[in-house]
Amino acid sequence: MKIVLLIGFGSFLGGIGRYLISIYINNRYLSNFPFGTLAVNVIGCFLIGIVYGLTEKGNINGEWRLFLATGILGGFTTFSSFSHETVTLLREEHYLYAFANLGFSILLGLAATLAGIFIIKSI
Repeated sequence: MKIVLLIGFGSFLGGIGRYLISIYINNRYLSNFPFGTLAVNVIGCFLIGIVYGLTEKGNINGEWRLFLATGILGGFTTFSSFSHETVTLLREEHYLYAFANLGFSILLGLAATLAGIFIIKSI
């Protein structure tokens, strides 16, 4: 039960963070392109790279990893929003934005995760 509560509390914190950062970015960059979701997902990928890098080095135990990665970062990142926004862009015939969102999300997400792991392994 302790693990479930840790993950649930982490998801609560991550969801609030996702909402606040996404709204802030979307209000600064008014566009059909979902900059807020892209930023949140790339930041989340970078941070999960750090968490797993620290886990591999033995600096984070299993409970902390679940709280941070599954809880906070699971609640923070949002594949469902990414998917919905991409489908909406396609339906509205914003094809360039839709495919840019796909490409940037995947490439930047993978690069951010690798960067997080690399930074931790370098320390």
